[in-house]
This record gives sequence, structure tokens and C-alpha cells, in this order.
Amino acid sequence: MPRAIRGVLIECEPAIKSIIVHLNSEHNDIIIEDLDESHLVVKENMVHLLKQKLEDRLKETYRPEEPLVDSE
Repeated sequence: MPRAIRGVLIECEPAIKSIIVHLNSEHNDIIIEDLDESHLVVKENMVHLLKQKLEDRLKETYRPEEPLVDSE
């Protein structure tokens, strides 16, 4: 008998999608369906966790610009 899974459609940039796919590859518990280069269907109960993991991953790669030094 078929089983239904509640999902959420996510539209994102391809770079963010690749991070989500990588996170999913660790446990295969986030993505229900990979639709195209910028759309995914993810499990509804994993959206909050996915947001946290994305924030953490982006904090690791984000480098704030250094303040400009005044040349005077």
C-alpha cells in the first residue's frame, strides 16, 4: 500500500541546493524529490532542522569584509 509523506516545496539558488543535497547525502532523511536545478521537495518535519544546518554551513563559509583602513 502506498504511503504519503508530507513535503514542502523549496525554491533556492543552485549553490544552496547543492548544500542541501550534500546534507541529505549524509543520512538521506531530508529530500523527498529533487525536481530540477532550483526546486526540491523536502520532508515537512525536517524544514526547521534544515534551516539550522544551512545557517551553520553558511556561517562556516562566510567571511565578513575587513574594514577599510584609512590611508591618512
